[in-house]
Amino acid sequence: MGFPCEDVVVIREAEAAGEPAEITVSCPDKTGLGCDLCRVILFFGLSIVRGDVSTDGKWCYIVFWVVGRRGSSIRWGLLKKRLLGVCPAVTAASGLYAFYHRQQEMLAMEQQPQVFLLKFCCFDRMGLLHADVTQVLCELELTIRRVKVSTTPDGRVMDLFFITDARELLHTKWRKDETCDQLRTALGESMMNCDIEPASAEIAAYLQASPFLPPPITEEMFILELPEELHSNSSNFSTKNLSVTVDNSLSRGHTLIQIICPDHKGILYDIMRTLKDYSIQISYGRFYSTQNGSCEVDLFVIQMDGKKIFDLNKQMSLCSRLRMELLRPLRVAVVSRGPDTELLVTNPVELSGKGRPLVFYDITLALKMLNIRIFLGGDRLHESKDWGLKLCLKAEIGRHVIGGREWEVYRILLNDDFDSAASKDKIVDSVTKMLMGWE
Repeated sequence: MGFPCEDVVVIREAEAAGEPAEITVSCPDKTGLGCDLCRVILFFGLSIVRGDVSTDGKWCYIVFWVVGRRGSSIRWGLLKKRLLGVCPAVTAASGLYAFYHRQQEMLAMEQQPQVFLLKFCCFDRMGLLHADVTQVLCELELTIRRVKVSTTPDGRVMDLFFITDARELLHTKWRKDETCDQLRTALGESMMNCDIEPASAEIAAYLQASPFLPPPITEEMFILELPEELHSNSSNFSTKNLSVTVDNSLSRGHTLIQIICPDHKGILYDIMRTLKDYSIQISYGRFYSTQNGSCEVDLFVIQMDGKKIFDLNKQMSLCSRLRMELLRPLRVAVVSRGPDTELLVTNPVELSGKGRPLVFYDITLALKMLNIRIFLGGDRLHESKDWGLKLCLKAEIGRHVIGGREWEVYRILLNDDFDSAASKDKIVDSVTKMLMGWE
């Protein structure tokens, strides 16, 4: 049985305001470790401004310099615990370290976190989803996997959240009570009831996301690689400041991937998850975010077989995919569907099945800052089997398999208090800036 050593993750907090904190990870290596670490750091609202990675294929040493949002409070002890949770375990025997990361990876694939259904009913108000609900769930380390938020004609809201618990304690009564109590504190007297139960297969089938998406959206938003014609059209994609190159001449045993691009929130996560999807291992890497908003990345990599990337088609595919992920890691659109105006946000899911952190949190925060209300009523109703209410669907998170790849799709029905193209463009711009960290 392995146990994480105390010095596997070391965090040195910033000595002065404005300076970055330093996170050092020293542990057995595994494919995708950088991606898993970056996902945890992103979940805690931190941005990586500098990074160094080195490994000999068995043991890795990683240093991240991170900064938080202005005015944010970081729970460093909890962050360390979560980072330890994604590191391969270590055992000490006769002064030597034994590595069990392969067995752990298989175990992690078999033991997926249990999904629970959180449902509660309350009266609606501006900012409800962000200020009251999403923020509470994030603070409790409850990850939203799927959501359906609906309203009744009399102004009541029924929220149905599929959630997983990072602490893996939601099966206990006190953890359920803690969650409902926190929501009651945030919602006050407007909250009428709250219930948490394991998500059965029947409930999951009933709450499946709508399989129907607008055809133009399907074609435009679910592209993994950047088409050549779009790569040359800098009016639609800001490619003039983006460079992704592959070089096999500078190292005998490694392929060098060099990236220069504009910075955005979670940029290192987007790079790492792309390499993880391609089963590419980093032997040495350097990441640096400049003060003028650009990033420079040098990565010496090998394939799973320990060889360079010689295949030209794979090189082109990898570069195209990296360009797309760096330009549009999330895709945002406002579309009209008959009488409805709908906000759509999509992002690809990791091949491991894990989604991008805090997307719903940022979407609801952006809408709150724009003073845009999510749809409050109407005649497009359906019956709730649970509580016997007439409901109008106003928000949902679902997953769709399109083009052989799984995507997370966020759909929010907006209130009909705007109709100009300029208003739609402003929503797309504001939501995009919030998701990309440009706000």
